[in-house]
Amino acid sequence: MTTFHQVGERGIIQRLARLVPGRPDVRVGIGDDVAVVEHTGDHDLLLTSDAVIEQVHFLSDAPAEQVGHKAAGRVLSDFAAMGGEPLWALVDLVAPAETRVEWAESVYRGAARLASRFHLAIVGGDTTAGPVRELHVFGVGRVPAGKAVLRSGAKPGDVVHVTGSLGGSLAGRHLAFEPRVAEGRWLREGGWATAMLDISDGLVVDLERLLESSGVGAEVRADRVPVSAEARAQKDGRTALDHALSDGEDYELLFTVPAARAADFEAAWKKEFDLPCAPIGRMTDRKGILVLRDAAGKLIRPFCEGYEHFA
Repeated sequence: MTTFHQVGERGIIQRLARLVPGRPDVRVGIGDDVAVVEHTGDHDLLLTSDAVIEQVHFLSDAPAEQVGHKAAGRVLSDFAAMGGEPLWALVDLVAPAETRVEWAESVYRGAARLASRFHLAIVGGDTTAGPVRELHVFGVGRVPAGKAVLRSGAKPGDVVHVTGSLGGSLAGRHLAFEPRVAEGRWLREGGWATAMLDISDGLVVDLERLLESSGVGAEVRADRVPVSAEARAQKDGRTALDHALSDGEDYELLFTVPAARAADFEAAWKKEFDLPCAPIGRMTDRKGILVLRDAAGKLIRPFCEGYEHFA
């Protein structure tokens, strides 16, 4: 018998995906941020789901509205990673019978507040009893037919970019992040991004996923990685860079831009957004190999590569 711990999250997904038959109307199935299915001649549907579970994704004393914000935000971030437009969501609530109704109301208030900002309509869901509090959000969005930005389009020479700043989820940023929906759509509409995903499990882990999907490698300048103030404030024996590379739950966009367009892209970005966007490295032809270097060019290795659910 093989355990989840032995194969890890990625291995589990790969094994389960082999059991699911494909269909002609499924453009992108298991393995990207969302599934992409044909819908009309003009648009594809985007389908995604995310779970937020007590003591895994939030502590028992976390503010309820922030828990709701996170639950809705994770789905919105998935749409952002594809350059998509959010449409509808179903929210399932699992909780012990002694849970206060006011807690659930606050959770929904936080989820609805964020969802409404991005025109994501919460249209239903389910409630059931369980040993811990959980939220499961199923989201539907859309994108022009054939235009979703996938993880698989990066080419050697493309410049790697990341929005915002990284690290600090352990200090509470994971409950108050801003989904980059507008930025993702702008990247898709301008044809800037060749590949894209959102950073959920840490820069190193998620960049490796992009490399695997695209069949390329990458060389990253660690000194160019944007480190958050919260990561710099941590006093746990790890460096701020380690937190930025590995904490995860940043929900910033990680994407690649062709080298020939990089200068034009950076100028256009600065004109469109106040949000920083840092070029941190380049794709290489060394398939699956991620190299991290410091400012002097010396090879470095992160303290921890990122979050793994079944480690």
